[in-house]
Amino acid sequence: MKQLRVHHDVIVVCASVFVLLLPLLVGGVYVYQKHRWAQGLLSQLEPRYARLIGLEQQRIELSESSARVLLAQQQYVYPADMDVSQAGNAAQQQIREIFAAAGLQISSSQVMQPQDEKGYDRIVLKVQAEGDLLSLQSVLMVLGRQKPSVMIDALNVQLIGSLQMVSAGKQPPVRLTTQFSLSVLKDRR
Repeated sequence: MKQLRVHHDVIVVCASVFVLLLPLLVGGVYVYQKHRWAQGLLSQLEPRYARLIGLEQQRIELSESSARVLLAQQQYVYPADMDVSQAGNAAQQQIREIFAAAGLQISSSQVMQPQDEKGYDRIVLKVQAEGDLLSLQSVLMVLGRQKPSVMIDALNVQLIGSLQMVSAGKQPPVRLTTQFSLSVLKDRR
């Protein structure tokens, strides 16, 4: 019976020590899990932080690039402070002058309603004109160099009359009728 008592005492002491160590063990597991969670969070944040540091280091270059983009934008689109109808009328007048200088006679021109395009107003112009092939080539060359940019969305060219073969004499210039769908951009910001 005495030996059972000693054994019982050892069990009580061991159980007491276990009860005392249990909060430490639970606390250790909790701290370990929090440490692993924090490590995972840091591994997710590290690339973002590195990107932000890189952006901070290149702030001057980015601001210079932004200034160049704004300058280019001012050259290629109509400004935001200009009314849409003013921009459309200015583009129409510019196109009429280009066509007249190239030798195309405009039979009609129309400014359409602006369309939304990623922060810009796309102002579509429909132009019908008549002239010869050389005049059409001149218009196409000049339109490609205009600032603000004039984009050719569609072009329909039709022959007026028929092609005549003149064997001995000078062949008259071929007359064409053209239908242009042009557009310009106006900034909205």
